[in-house]
This record gives sequence, structure tokens and C-alpha cells, in this order.
Amino acid sequence: METERIGPPLLAGERETLRVFLDFHRATLALKCAGLSDEELRRQSSPPSTLSLLGLVRHMAEVERAWFRRVINAEDVPLVWSESGDYQEAYDATGASRSEAFEAWQREVEHARRIEREAESLDVTGHQVRWGEDVSLRLVMLHMMHEYARHNGHADFLREAIDGTVGV
Repeated sequence: METERIGPPLLAGERETLRVFLDFHRATLALKCAGLSDEELRRQSSPPSTLSLLGLVRHMAEVERAWFRRVINAEDVPLVWSESGDYQEAYDATGASRSEAFEAWQREVEHARRIEREAESLDVTGHQVRWGEDVSLRLVMLHMMHEYARHNGHADFLREAIDGTVGV
């Protein structure tokens, strides 16, 4: 996964700004996981929570897949780790490995980037079944930044509890 964080442009159009900000958040999660073993990535660092860095990576693969492929691109694809559609299953990284999780996440990020770049505009819509509403690509990109920002906050605490590393 790309771990170079490139700051958003100070003077750019809406689409380019959203695109780069989302990639900034993706890179932040990758950097929070950098240099850790599979065991450390699976460590549930903040009891009683069972959340782990590897669980976050798996969850974000599901979120990328759901919003870009299933909602915007209307692809009939199941979730990566749950046949029943339960996003919570991705958080269970008990038997997961870095390679398995990061390969799935990277694959879904690449799909998402392709879908966004091929979309005619940010006004392209897809149907969010859970909400029973149509949503724009603009909303999806903003929602994804919100998801990453929230989970990167979790990643900050998880990483600090593992080895004391703060910041990126």
C-alpha cells in the first residue's frame, strides 16, 4: 500500500481536493500499521475492545468495496469477509495476516480509484440499499474521508499501545 502521504493541494478543484484528501487518509492508516508484525497488527490493544489495526484494515477494505463497487458502480459483489453482509465480521482479525488483509484493502482501493476516475462527475449517483436512498459520488467520497478520519483516530491509540509510536 502506498504510504507516502501527499497533502491536499491548497488551490485545486473540488474533485482533485476530495481525491487527494481521501488518499491522504488511506496513507495515514497504512503508516499507522507500518513496521509491525502480524501478531502486533492483530493485538487488541484497548480492552475491553477487540479492535485491532489489522481489523481496521479489513474493515476499510469492506467499506471501500461497499461504497464504491456496490453503491456507486452497482456491482453485485459480496463483502470480502462476510457472506451475511455483516461488516463486524471484518473486525475479527484473529486468524488474519498482514498480506491477506492488505492485499484485499489495496485491491478495493484500486477499484475505488478507478470507479471515481471513470465517473463523469461527482454528481454521479448510486443507490445505498441500507438507507433506501440514492447518493452522489461526492457524498461517498466525503463519507469515506469521515470513515478513515474516525478509524485513523482509533489507529493512533492502537499503535501507541503497541509500541509507543505516536504521530506519523
